[in-house]
Amino acid sequence: MIYINDRLNDFDLDEALAQLSEQRREQTLRFKHEAGRRQSAAAYLLLCEALQKEYGITEKPLFDYGEHGKPTIVGHPNIHFNLSHCREAAVCVVSSQPVGIDVESFREYKDSLIRYTMNEHEQQLIAQAERPEVEFTRLWTQKEAVLKLQGTGLRNDMKTVLTGTDVVRTVVNLERGYVYSVAALSACPCDSSTS
Repeated sequence: MIYINDRLNDFDLDEALAQLSEQRREQTLRFKHEAGRRQSAAAYLLLCEALQKEYGITEKPLFDYGEHGKPTIVGHPNIHFNLSHCREAAVCVVSSQPVGIDVESFREYKDSLIRYTMNEHEQQLIAQAERPEVEFTRLWTQKEAVLKLQGTGLRNDMKTVLTGTDVVRTVVNLERGYVYSVAALSACPCDSSTS
């Protein structure tokens, strides 16, 4: 299931910090700016909400990290999740299978970045799009979601990330100014709630 909070300006950071595990509070407080702290805390609280609704788990989750930084929940190896956040939104996905999610704000880009990260077909899609920055962001979130699903992190050959059998579902929120994509090994989890 996918959980979203795209009302981060209404988010009470002090109240949220008190609800985080000590591990996540330390990670959250490493962000220099309050906006990053809000985003980090919001993503974690979405995971807490998801774990309670989907699995009846009420304790604050602690993370362990794989070789490339992909988190797992200590004591719950069969619950797969992924978190992401940007200026406009925090997102969380939980599943019984490996899953990846990425959310990004619409952003301008440099042609050199497109040439480095997008294959010819993807470059054409961006060039022909009514809003190229939205199309670029859509493709970028798809690539990041797949890489997060695989647990490999960013890699040098970004052009081939979307080739293969991974299922990617993307939602573009023009009104709020963000895109999120979810990658799973089979059908993507369904939307759940907007906090």
